[in-house]
Amino acid sequence: MTGTGGPSRPAPDRPAPVAVDTMGGDHAPEAVIEGAVAAVRAHGVRLVLVGQAPRIRRELDRHGIVGEIPIVHADEALDMGEGALAGWRKPRSSIAIACHLIKQGRASALVSAGTTAGVVATARLRLKGQQGVLRPAIAVTLPTRPQPTVLLDSGATADVKPETLVQFAAVGTAYAQILLGLPRPRVGLLNIGAEAGKGDKVTKRAYELLSGGQHGVEFAGNVEGHDLLAGTVDVVVTDGFTGNVALKTMEGTVRMALSELRETMSGSRTARFGTLLQRRRLLSLRDRLDAETYGGGVLLGLNGTVVIAHGASRARAITSACLLAHDLAAGRIVDRIREQIAATRTPSRLGRLMHGDKDKEPPAKAEEREREPETGEQPPVQEAGDAPERTAEAAEQGPSER
Repeated sequence: MTGTGGPSRPAPDRPAPVAVDTMGGDHAPEAVIEGAVAAVRAHGVRLVLVGQAPRIRRELDRHGIVGEIPIVHADEALDMGEGALAGWRKPRSSIAIACHLIKQGRASALVSAGTTAGVVATARLRLKGQQGVLRPAIAVTLPTRPQPTVLLDSGATADVKPETLVQFAAVGTAYAQILLGLPRPRVGLLNIGAEAGKGDKVTKRAYELLSGGQHGVEFAGNVEGHDLLAGTVDVVVTDGFTGNVALKTMEGTVRMALSELRETMSGSRTARFGTLLQRRRLLSLRDRLDAETYGGGVLLGLNGTVVIAHGASRARAITSACLLAHDLAAGRIVDRIREQIAATRTPSRLGRLMHGDKDKEPPAKAEEREREPETGEQPPVQEAGDAPERTAEAAEQGPSER
């Protein structure tokens, strides 16, 4: 239920290639590489594949595209069962190497179907949060009509403060502007009631801050759980715990409804005949609700674009994720978020921190926060095919492109 929802394809300067983690996901690397190849062939997206080079080369050879997509070798891969500490334990993982490429400017975004906790932890460690951003958020899109609805946070930050929710509203506004092409997206705060006085202390205070109208956000008030798929607002803001539960509840409900619908449509000869007559509309409904047609969640608030596809993603979902990452990079999502955060004004000490006022932070703490394990030498770039692996010195020139 997450994804692009058919965003308009921006056409600014051509972004750097999208780095694809070929080792993440239940069906990696075969399904990941198949989806990447489709993104290159059918949509012309520039990619660089990160992972175990011999396995990548074999898959590219099977698809007959040897030498057309650059490869960056990674010694390690995060297992699907690994959690937040994976970013420290495996500094040479395919996700860490992909983040390194983004920091160098050799990649514009990262696509991974790996474990969400591992991807979030590694990306936060390697890419760092944007100046003034309190916490990152995972934004997903819900298949509402007449256009999709953005939901964030869906799992990156469980415990939030009111100022964090205000930032999520600003970040979601920038995301919806690129994804949906809306100049002023309407933002709703997920709550247990539509009235202003509903909710706990955090949501009540967030409502007050957003209602002040000083954040560059078009605030539409509270929305309830039954509004998530109603399309009443363009962006729904909540904490990561609530958002993740809501998202998975909706996904399970949609799967159950589709299963019941399929059983009903094939229950009798008359039903099958009616299904045949409505085939086009039913296929359209299936595509709109099928997660395979969407790209995944986007980790926002870092110095780089990270698209997290579902762990069970097949080739079709990976292709959509590559398209989403390319569109966001081309739309300068990182710069847009920076501009939106700069327009946010929250009258509190946390608000000053949102704008980078960290002068009172102890030097020792700042040094500890910035410290990160070294990834070792720069990852070598290797062309698919029989060419020998490049040295680290040669890799400084960036991945070759054809």
